[in-house]
Amino acid sequence: MIYDNIILGNELFQKSYFKAYEKEFLQLSKKGQTPKALYIGCSDSRVLPNLITGSAPGDLFVVRNIGNFVAPYKPDEDFHSTASAIEYAVSVLKVKNIIVCGHTHCGAIEAIHTKSCASDPELVHTKTWLTLGESAKSQAILALGLKADKEVLYRLTEKLSVISQLENLLTYPAVEKRVESGEIAIHGWIYDIESGEIEYFDPEISQFLPLSSLKVEE
Repeated sequence: MIYDNIILGNELFQKSYFKAYEKEFLQLSKKGQTPKALYIGCSDSRVLPNLITGSAPGDLFVVRNIGNFVAPYKPDEDFHSTASAIEYAVSVLKVKNIIVCGHTHCGAIEAIHTKSCASDPELVHTKTWLTLGESAKSQAILALGLKADKEVLYRLTEKLSVISQLENLLTYPAVEKRVESGEIAIHGWIYDIESGEIEYFDPEISQFLPLSSLKVEE
């Protein structure tokens, strides 16, 4: 059973990973967290933020949702989970970087194209949430046409969606202000679940390039 696997997994974690980072965990418990980045990613079980980035405990403040979407800023008193995480990371934790990380073979992007959630009464919130990817879908269809190979169309939509979410991120006054002042840098990534590679969006040339190309030669 999965519960038995979790128990064994936690025991292994305590003996291995926790033991290796015991000093860091103790410091974090005493001094609190000062993450280097806010990571906004998809809830997809195949994408593990700390694992794909090799991040240590305390490095990433992580928020995950369906499709790694960012809803535009809306200053009301409704419940806004992702917005709350953005506010906390920026205004309380003072992160210096915000990463929006999409991934290949994203179920949310496919669902936007196939409208698989449109008529299911049990997916009423999901249906509304997926509208945050409609702009990317429209742009992808405009670029490739309705008769384009569906996998090619999905891959482009995944990338365009990341760019769209970065635009939504800048509707948050606290984010916009800090980006303009240079206090925060925002980054758009695509993680390839088949190769493990990450690409980043370069706004100067409007293209996604290998993250490894940013490596500083020693």
